[in-house]
Amino acid sequence: MSAGRLCREKEDMEDNYEKYAVAVIIVFGAMIIGGLMAAGLSMDDRPAFLWALGGAFFAWIGGHAVLFDRPRVYGGLIMVAAVFAIASIVALVT
Repeated sequence: MSAGRLCREKEDMEDNYEKYAVAVIIVFGAMIIGGLMAAGLSMDDRPAFLWALGGAFFAWIGGHAVLFDRPRVYGGLIMVAAVFAIASIVALVT
């Protein structure tokens, strides 16, 4: 086995780990935001639901930023989605 082939296989493996990591982050993020939306609906708390819906929207747009290889835009949108999720939690608690 040549050294070049071994390096290529290692790079391919690291790319696969990154793809799986992003998939896990997206799935668990969707579960958290979906849970916040469900909690807002079940508690009849419209502001909490709308904050969670806003967070889901920004996370969804963030997925498009990943597709177009815009990491800074993605980071910013994920931060906005996190702020919306925190606002939803605050709305549920108060």
